[in-house]
Amino acid sequence: MTHLLEINLAMIFISTSGALGRYVDLPVPITIGARALLAFILLWTYCRWKGFSFHIANKDRLHIFLTGLLMGLHWIFYFYSLRLSNVAVGMLSLFTYPIITSFLEPLILKTRLQRVHLLLGLLVLLGIYFLVPDFDIENSYTLAVLMGILSAVFYALRNILLKTKVSNYNGSVLMTYQVGIIGILLLPALFWSDFEMVLSQWKGLLALALLTTAIGHTLFLKSFRHFSITTASIISSVQPVYGIVIGALFLAEIPSWPTVFGGILILTSVLIESMRSGKE
Repeated sequence: MTHLLEINLAMIFISTSGALGRYVDLPVPITIGARALLAFILLWTYCRWKGFSFHIANKDRLHIFLTGLLMGLHWIFYFYSLRLSNVAVGMLSLFTYPIITSFLEPLILKTRLQRVHLLLGLLVLLGIYFLVPDFDIENSYTLAVLMGILSAVFYALRNILLKTKVSNYNGSVLMTYQVGIIGILLLPALFWSDFEMVLSQWKGLLALALLTTAIGHTLFLKSFRHFSITTASIISSVQPVYGIVIGALFLAEIPSWPTVFGGILILTSVLIESMRSGKE
């Protein structure tokens, strides 16, 4: 039960990304780069304070670099999806990733494909259909959904690759390396940015770095020790519900009744999987 509470707390923190991604008024690469560098400073300080080792075995270094690259691509496409639509569409198109994970995990990690995961994934997909029922190819929302799904693919791959390493290293250390990689790769974008403009958005950037990234993603990484990637992905499907509530409270993006119904379907799948994993 403690582990279920921990992963749900992680989802609340991570779900702030939707509202904050809409709130921060900077080009996406600059937003992601600044977020990553601030998160790196926070996480590095925390790891040094706790005395965690930063040693990574030679055989794992390329692996860790790839997970950082995938995480960066996930963030970039997700934030473009948010900018082209709203919190609900951006977050819910991203949350095709549990279904994508349920197909990719058995192929990559050679685990058994569980039919119940496919059924719960379909329930999540049905919920997304009610939340975003109108895909008009002539408006920006279609592009937003496509970018959200592409972000989901990168996120699923990153989680699966990390599953094989998370038991060997501290979750905060892994996250420190990943945000450091993202920050270095996007450093050129920061050099070409207007420093005063970036500084004017410091509150939103700090919230992204601390709440969403340093706390939320680290807690989520720790959950990989206690759940399969597919199980963690399905449980985390509650994240759009949290995100939509936060968007409604802080951005006045009030969901429609179909959105409410879709959220109920998603939450139902999360509760079923939580009860299953709790018994196990």
